[in-house]
Amino acid sequence: MKFEDIEVEEVDFEAMLEESFKKSESRSDLITGIVVKIDEKDNLAVVDIGGGRDANLDLDEIKDEEGNVTFKVGDEIEVVNLGRGRVSHKAAKAKAALKEFIEEYDPEQEYIVEGVVTKKNKGGYVVDVDGLEFFMPRTLSYLSSKTDPIGKKVKALIVKVDKEKGSVVISRKELIERERAKTEEIVTKLLEEKEPVVGTVKKITSYGMFVDVGGIDGLVHYSQISHKGPVNPAKYFEEGDEVSVVALDYDKKKRHLSLSIKDATPDPWENIDEIIEVGDTVSVTVSNIEPYGVFVDLGEDLEAFLHVSEISWDKNVKHPKDYLNNGDEINVEVIEIDKENRRLRVSLKNLLPKPMDAFVAEHKVGDVLKGEVTSITDFGAFVKLGQVEGLLHNQEISWDKSKNAKSELNVGDEVEVKIIRLDKEAGKISLSKKALEDSPVAAYAKEHKNGSIVTGTVKDIKDFGVFIQLADNVDALIRTEDLYPLKADELEKGQEVRGVITYIDPENDRIRVSVKRLERQEEKNALEKINQSQDQSMTLGDAFADILKK
Repeated sequence: MKFEDIEVEEVDFEAMLEESFKKSESRSDLITGIVVKIDEKDNLAVVDIGGGRDANLDLDEIKDEEGNVTFKVGDEIEVVNLGRGRVSHKAAKAKAALKEFIEEYDPEQEYIVEGVVTKKNKGGYVVDVDGLEFFMPRTLSYLSSKTDPIGKKVKALIVKVDKEKGSVVISRKELIERERAKTEEIVTKLLEEKEPVVGTVKKITSYGMFVDVGGIDGLVHYSQISHKGPVNPAKYFEEGDEVSVVALDYDKKKRHLSLSIKDATPDPWENIDEIIEVGDTVSVTVSNIEPYGVFVDLGEDLEAFLHVSEISWDKNVKHPKDYLNNGDEINVEVIEIDKENRRLRVSLKNLLPKPMDAFVAEHKVGDVLKGEVTSITDFGAFVKLGQVEGLLHNQEISWDKSKNAKSELNVGDEVEVKIIRLDKEAGKISLSKKALEDSPVAAYAKEHKNGSIVTGTVKDIKDFGVFIQLADNVDALIRTEDLYPLKADELEKGQEVRGVITYIDPENDRIRVSVKRLERQEEKNALEKINQSQDQSMTLGDAFADILKK
């Protein structure tokens, strides 16, 4: 209920109460009657109330908890005449109890009562307080006329007791205004002093928690609990805990007091440089695990983030929960302090032995190992070798250049590879599968050498030269400057070209051919032929006859 909805009427409630008593006093006095009949079939008892008059009493009023009737015919019974031939034993007991309460009432003592609104009349409301009926004038009720108050539980202050009339007047208004004045006094003090005070956690919700400070409740929003940022209060507090808080604001209209726990404690980020430095090793507690990383508590109201990539040297960490659990205490290295954005980043793997160091200590270039394919990309495949991974590039899959990682391998395959490069500093390992097989160029080199005249088929034409195929999986490059007297733009794929091998490297699978040097090589071969010939009658013209024909 909002205070603006309350109707306050300036009326003479005593006159209304007096009128109410006048109308009912003729039938509300206590009467001692005699039970003359008990009719369980109709669930009533007949009571002789004197003057030759009988009245009906609801039998439920004189039954115990087991349903047994507690009076019998001939017993005296206290009742109140309700009129129209009806009496009430319950009302009689209430009236007797009210009379006893009034007689024992101490005007020097303050009485705060809590009851339920049971009736409504022109002057106000009847409130049942543990079976006693008190009168609450409308002007003292602070109840809205927009809603039906019957059944509403109210707390009020006894403001008048009339022993002669047997009446008790209560005021909800007095109690509310007194509590409101007390609240405003406490709030004013809290806001003016801005000093931390100790409160008690009363209720915890998803958006914060309510804290009792000096008898009034204030809300600590979840963003005002910790310097870490928004947190779940249920993870840090329980109902009944004592906490230090500072008042932030008070909304008089809504009577909403905002409190802060974090403002009652020093902000660690103001002196973060004195607390921690990059490179420090600190003990932390795992507080929250997400698929992308882990949040850890450093104490001092500081929280840091451990990215999934900083958990292990293994690059295939699927989920941090496979390595860590909430509540784990671990050592980490501080790798970033962002004071402006209040962000800390830490690393766990930096404190673990580097698998690359151990691998390099045990292996060298040329070693042959078996590993498992962990992933396949457009440029090759990654192969796991113990705790490290190496790259098997497409060009190292096979001597057949049409084959690559995607066409030849699957994730999970076991492959035998040879280490061809090791870069400890960069943490890179280059692998080769084709290095374990005989090179087609090596086989070709057994039959051919520098100076050999060969014939190849044009395979590809580039700006820098022409590639020709000499045999299966054996290609050679004719550089543009070595094509003369041929011209690249006059050649076609599939066309045969003769030339001389000028460079052959079986280990790196490379051959270069020159058309330009072909004529000179043929002349050289012819002279060698003359020198080696046993037929002294051969002339120079004979030796060059075949060349001239070509």
